[in-house]
Amino acid sequence: MIEGITAQAKQAVSELIQAAGMQPGQILVIGCSSSEMVGECIGKGSSMEAALAAYEGIAPVLKESGIILVAQCCEHLNRALVVEREVALARGYEVVNAVPQPHAGGSFAVTVFRNMTDPVLVESIAADAGLDIGGTLIGMHLRRVAVPVRLSMKKIGEADILCARTRPKYIGGSRATHLEL
Repeated sequence: MIEGITAQAKQAVSELIQAAGMQPGQILVIGCSSSEMVGECIGKGSSMEAALAAYEGIAPVLKESGIILVAQCCEHLNRALVVEREVALARGYEVVNAVPQPHAGGSFAVTVFRNMTDPVLVESIAADAGLDIGGTLIGMHLRRVAVPVRLSMKKIGEADILCARTRPKYIGGSRATHLEL
């Protein structure tokens, strides 16, 4: 199962980037329950092995695409986000003081934290797109208008996945003209 997680994660993130029309420098937030990927209830079967497998499928695709990875922690860290310090400072995010652990932050957040150059946690962002692996509730970290994205796949491991992209708000009344997005 673990080998399949890497391939599935790579496929999911590749499809999402394409479907969302993501560009270099945009942010993709990922919430990932390693428990759900291995068939356990969220928060009850944390697996560093499954988290690493997902990361190994996701990180190279994002690096190649120039997309910024942000990993959402679990509820025990109030769904704080792991991000490179350079990104946090450049975008004016407020850094908070915590280090994710497998049972307080989650295995995927720990894996991302350990693999970043200079990771920090921030409380909130407004990401351009998101991948929710296993029902981690990433919606609070997306820009204001989220649009569901359907992929060719529905699961990574045993975890259900949901994806979204964002778009600018439509404003104006009946006289307004809008771009096709």
